[in-house]
Amino acid sequence: MRPFRFAVTAAWAPDAAAWQALARRAEALGYDALVVPDHLSRQLAPIAALATAAAATTRLRIGAYVFANDFRHPLVLAREVATLDLLSGGRTLLGLGAGWRVADYRQLGLPYDPAGTRIERLGEAVGLVKRLLSGEEVTHVGRHYRLEGARVEPRPIQHPHPPLILGGGGRRMLRLAAREADIVGLLPQFDARGRPIVRQATEGATAAKVALVREAAGERWGSFDLDILVADAGLVDWPRRPLRSLWSVTAAGAAALVGTPYLLHGSLRRLETLLLRRRDAWGLNSYTVHVGSMEAIAPLVERLAGR
Repeated sequence: MRPFRFAVTAAWAPDAAAWQALARRAEALGYDALVVPDHLSRQLAPIAALATAAAATTRLRIGAYVFANDFRHPLVLAREVATLDLLSGGRTLLGLGAGWRVADYRQLGLPYDPAGTRIERLGEAVGLVKRLLSGEEVTHVGRHYRLEGARVEPRPIQHPHPPLILGGGGRRMLRLAAREADIVGLLPQFDARGRPIVRQATEGATAAKVALVREAAGERWGSFDLDILVADAGLVDWPRRPLRSLWSVTAAGAAALVGTPYLLHGSLRRLETLLLRRRDAWGLNSYTVHVGSMEAIAPLVERLAGR
């Protein structure tokens, strides 16, 4: 049984002092990691933000949740991640995703390819990034990438590479994550317009995703963390905060009808029991929460982190 871990996802601060204070507070509350999304909306650029957070802390892990693969060549990304890992003292997480936000592609002038193509490209990139971070000199001719004598120096501290986060909601993405990831993230699948599919936010749909991951992982099952991205969370004795995103709103709609693991609200005892039950049933041991919920569920983090 893998121990519980909790991470905070944040994207914005008005200045360096506020961002560093946020990172130090997350560390003090017992969170394992601070992660940053990778979009072209109003947010801090992830690599600079992660380096700044690492410099302000001593234990907190840092990472993207997740880098959009189509925006970053595998060799360039591997170099950035290796340097982050070196300068953070081996505290970097490597999150990679196929990309889903249509507006980002539009700004970059990139085609929003079908999901199968984006996932295929991600799968090729994952293999390359792993090889590069492991110290291999890579020559590769594939469908999507060509490298000749590519190497990464300096090497990362973590061996063979920083822990890899892969997440998703569709079958192809979850199978890839089950085969390759150190942290498998569960999400609702997104439609062709980049919008979350509400019916995939239910308990039943999540249980089906876990079963798919378990089957695809085979002998790897139990060797990786299973994570869920929580849209909104809080204890009953804390004031309710407004939902903060399209995903939050759609998840809340699903919760009103059938319940969802993507929202965590209740008493400390109820949530502790719920998380223990889900870990027993599904192997779900990792939770990534929005920064707006960081303080609200701090007692739950204190109770369960590392247990």
